[in-house]
Amino acid sequence: MSDEIRLAFDHPEERAKAMAPADPADRLSLRDHIALADIGAFQQERGQEQRLRFNVVVELRAQEAAGDDVDRILSYDRLTEAIAAELAAERLNLLETLAERIADRILAEPQAARVFLRIEKLDRGPGALGVEIVRSGAAAVTLAGKAPPRPVLAYLDNTATAAPDLPARLDALIAGSVPLVLVVGLPGSSRPVAGNAVSQRRIDLLAIEQNAWALAARDARLTVVGTRTELDWAMRQGNPVVWAPSKIVLDTPGAPQDSAEGIVMACWLAGELSAEKLVVHGDVAIPAACRVSVTRG
Repeated sequence: MSDEIRLAFDHPEERAKAMAPADPADRLSLRDHIALADIGAFQQERGQEQRLRFNVVVELRAQEAAGDDVDRILSYDRLTEAIAAELAAERLNLLETLAERIADRILAEPQAARVFLRIEKLDRGPGALGVEIVRSGAAAVTLAGKAPPRPVLAYLDNTATAAPDLPARLDALIAGSVPLVLVVGLPGSSRPVAGNAVSQRRIDLLAIEQNAWALAARDARLTVVGTRTELDWAMRQGNPVVWAPSKIVLDTPGAPQDSAEGIVMACWLAGELSAEKLVVHGDVAIPAACRVSVTRG
């Protein structure tokens, strides 16, 4: 076996040594860390936790000796916390995306100069399927960017979306000085009934998205957004949007399971976005667990 082939299958620590300059940096390593995650692009992987194995090596920047002061070093806990934080943030399809985000989070630490990271799926076959990346601090995406502004969320039931005064309601909501996110529930028309909860949840979410597109079609100022990236961009730009919930709900741990309750989804999203308030248009009961201020429109 050639040295290149051997190195390709070796631990990332060996890769770090092979790529090191003549004066190698100090390294921090995490070996064979196992965590459970719902991840994968295939439908059969959804809703099924599988084991992921993480191997991490961090090359450290030169700095003054820390002595025995734990507050001046990069703690091993920061590596496991970075993994846990990204696994909890949202459901992902690709190991490559997860690896990039973990590396970015580690490189946001002031002591970290370069990261060697390998992630492997252990339950997808007789072997381990994985990805390995190397990232440096110079190429890292900073996590300290400006957070999007806090929006106002407005929930409109079917009576409100069909009401003659809808343009006036939208005028009042859009006239505010903060971003506006509109949320709707299921349409009043009938929809297919599935024989299991997983299929019914997908059907309900798609029906809500149809309702969102129907609302957006009634006012040229509205656009439909379905991802957190689209939401964040729209909020920064101050653009009023209607939320299409499927991707965020299906990909976020702890999202509501009962998609038929639109007001529950609105309260949940308001909490996720740290909304200033939730304005409710329609005769619906406000969930007791709603985490934001609620007013009636």
